[in-house]
Amino acid sequence: MAIFYSLKARAFLVPMVSLLMLPATSLLINSVSAADAPPAAAVSPDYRIGPGDSLHVFVFENEPLSVTVPVRPDGKISTPLVEDMVAVGKTPSQLARDIENTLSKYVKSPKVNVVVLLALSVYSEVKVIGQVKEPQALPYHEGMTVLDALLSAKGLSQFAAGNRARIMRTVNGKQQEIKVKLQSLVNNGDLTQNLPLMPGDVLVVPETRF
Repeated sequence: MAIFYSLKARAFLVPMVSLLMLPATSLLINSVSAADAPPAAAVSPDYRIGPGDSLHVFVFENEPLSVTVPVRPDGKISTPLVEDMVAVGKTPSQLARDIENTLSKYVKSPKVNVVVLLALSVYSEVKVIGQVKEPQALPYHEGMTVLDALLSAKGLSQFAAGNRARIMRTVNGKQQEIKVKLQSLVNNGDLTQNLPLMPGDVLVVPETRF
């Protein structure tokens, strides 16, 4: 009778133990995956990589080729099977495609994702210069606008010609000049002048002529 009870209890407990273990195992797997995924910096998709940035190169289904690397002062990175690849000036997606092209010599149909972990280069800054109270270089963040930069620079100085301000922007190696009326923005609330900024932009506030 005791033997029968033990066998019956064991038959009941084994499935129960298995059921109890399943969620815990799933939870463990999920938490490990979440812990392994590095947090990305808040950069826009068209962010241009520069020296000093830290990148996570993830090769799908190929963990030995997935690494975190710095962008060297010469603007290049090195990963397993990919040596001295130019990263500076490229967007993360452009760099990922270039790495895929090189890896395709060794890996069948590689899929690569590049994540900017730390944006530390000059390409990740916005500079405010000229007639503002505190000219400075600001860390760029996604959604940054002219008003954000101006407020960080403590506003216009008393000698500022705010409506003759301009944004200097480099696109594909060519410099663009975008006019912006800061005085209309600040004094009249003209939000059409609250233009979005891009990494590497320079907001120039000239001095009044009189």
